[in-house]
Amino acid sequence: MTSILALDPAWWQQTFLIKVPIGLLAVLLPAGTIVYLYLFKAVSFMQSRLGPMEAGPYGSMQLLAEVGKWLQKEDIFPTKADKFVFAAAPFVVLMSTFLLVVILPAGPDATFVNLDVGIYFAMAVSSVSVIGILMAGWASANKYSLLGGIRAAGQLIAYELPLILAVVGVVIQAGTMNMQGIVLSQAEGEIFGWGGIGNPFILTQFIGFFIFMVAVQAELTQAPFDMPVAESELVTGYLTEYSGIRFLLFFIGEFASAGVFSAIAAVLFFGGWYVPGIDPTNDIFNVIGPLILAGKMMAIAFLIFWFRFTFPRFREDQLQRLAWKFLIPLSLANIALTGVLKVVL
Repeated sequence: MTSILALDPAWWQQTFLIKVPIGLLAVLLPAGTIVYLYLFKAVSFMQSRLGPMEAGPYGSMQLLAEVGKWLQKEDIFPTKADKFVFAAAPFVVLMSTFLLVVILPAGPDATFVNLDVGIYFAMAVSSVSVIGILMAGWASANKYSLLGGIRAAGQLIAYELPLILAVVGVVIQAGTMNMQGIVLSQAEGEIFGWGGIGNPFILTQFIGFFIFMVAVQAELTQAPFDMPVAESELVTGYLTEYSGIRFLLFFIGEFASAGVFSAIAAVLFFGGWYVPGIDPTNDIFNVIGPLILAGKMMAIAFLIFWFRFTFPRFREDQLQRLAWKFLIPLSLANIALTGVLKVVL
């Protein structure tokens, strides 16, 4: 990397030679780790089974075997499908995940883009995946896919609102929408005049964290919110007609999004790359910060998969009622309470 920078490349050359490979690593590595640790192993142990054991020592190469299998499968287009829209849909979904990674801070200087409205940008681009899912459902020319796409759109629109409102409490308390600023606000904050551990917002925004995690579960269309891909009803919904590498892209997008949303939750509620006891401006965080953020991300991602394999699927009316009649009023109450305490304290 040093030799590349010594050539003084233009900004677009730096983007393609340095930032794009790092961005790919930041998306694919967490996704693969989450799949192996949680989907293959942790959940297996929770259900008193071993999980995959044949590919590599203790099943450690199973993920590579799965990827190789999907790469070899034929990429089939349904006869009546809109081929361009059908082919583009998984890339639109995956693009949403890549755009979310851009604003994540991993250290005082370890950022792709340090936007003043970073969390606003994140909430905006997270909605792009809805377009990709609708494209997949409509372009497949399959009634099950169309129903799955419509269900997904209705679900994601319903849960986007509590997701955003849960973040508002953090923004009010931090006084900024900048992701780096939110981390520093927690690192430099105090609890009743004591700053030994800073002021991680999980202590004051635990209601917001609960709402955020429920909304993320719905955004990922994972159980108990997996109505858009209900195998028993819709034959995997908007994914029904996909095969080969395009199905793999949807799969990568789902688990990469689980990792990215977990990282965003770590930044908003657990101090991101910061740990107490070290000056947050210390350059050592540019080295250990990514590891600290990754550790917090993996801990939060465990909750997502724990819920996924613990709770039964909601009915559609229950799913909508939870969002509109419980989560949204609760998030508004949290915003009002945070605003009052912000003014009083």
